[in-house]
Amino acid sequence: MTEAILEPDLPIIDPHHHLWDLRPMMGAFPEPHHPFIAAVARSPYYTFNELHADTTSGHNVIGTVFMECGAFYRSGAGDALKVVGEVEYVNGVAAQSASGLYGNQRLCAAIIGHADLRLGDGVRDVLETLMATTPRFKGIRHQGAWDANPDTLGPPFHAPPGLYRDATFREGFKHLGDLGLTFDAWVLEPQLADVIDLARAFPNQPIVLDHCGTPLGMGPYHGKLHERFDGWRQAIHDLAACPNVTVKLGGLAMSFAGMPDHGPEAGLASETLAAMWRPYIETCIEAFGPTRAMFESNYPVDKWGASYPVLWNAFKCLTLGASADEKRALYAGTAATFYGIEDLLD
Repeated sequence: MTEAILEPDLPIIDPHHHLWDLRPMMGAFPEPHHPFIAAVARSPYYTFNELHADTTSGHNVIGTVFMECGAFYRSGAGDALKVVGEVEYVNGVAAQSASGLYGNQRLCAAIIGHADLRLGDGVRDVLETLMATTPRFKGIRHQGAWDANPDTLGPPFHAPPGLYRDATFREGFKHLGDLGLTFDAWVLEPQLADVIDLARAFPNQPIVLDHCGTPLGMGPYHGKLHERFDGWRQAIHDLAACPNVTVKLGGLAMSFAGMPDHGPEAGLASETLAAMWRPYIETCIEAFGPTRAMFESNYPVDKWGASYPVLWNAFKCLTLGASADEKRALYAGTAATFYGIEDLLD
């Protein structure tokens, strides 16, 4: 679907996208029956060229933040340090963008990597190695998404239940604060209590909740978005009461949410997508406020539901009545402050 770009001059920092080459691994999933695998199979290769094409497709994307996804791990390294390879690779992409040869935007201006916090105190060496790799490294994500029904998430995800409450995980988690690093939390809507508990236990640790807390509308949750909404909304307000937590507004075009429940690139207009997402986005903004909320693309995963230009048009449909200061925060300012890339706004 092609649409005219809404508010084309509005500066955007996209605070959540991936880079990967999954082609060597696609053979492990010869029958992409799960919608998430089907979506990924549509974009098995997403590196500088693909990201640059999307971020220059009409909206004023001035910079981006890379989010770990287990790609380009260092061959031959031990399990703890293989994650350094991903940050090294993305730093090269960032340097390519920063050369200015491809325009003024700064792709991967901040890099969120991964370190296994279940190493406990042993994770500090990994974190310090990641920090020494590049000043663009700002923090980690250790995803905790889990559901008792394997059909909900599909084969790529294997976090244990209750990960964020685990004592050894928290032993490693405390080093993030000591080193001034951020934490991205990805869980599913039924797990939001785990993030609330973590945020209360570490009140000085900056945490951002990915994907509006991932409301579920597929697998055993199909058709239950409406009946589960009030519980999700209460959890969002409880989490927002923790001043150290910020929220990412997006991820709703993933297959997990079922908004839309078909894809990839369902071909729906931005106004239609905005109507689906409005209760979730508006609840998050109401709970957290614009200075603790940031719109995200989650690309190429959210390609399941919308092209990059239509995705951002849908967000802009939702903020037509917002003030200039509110838009400045939601689309760029909050991300710049949280990830320490305020220079992009100069």
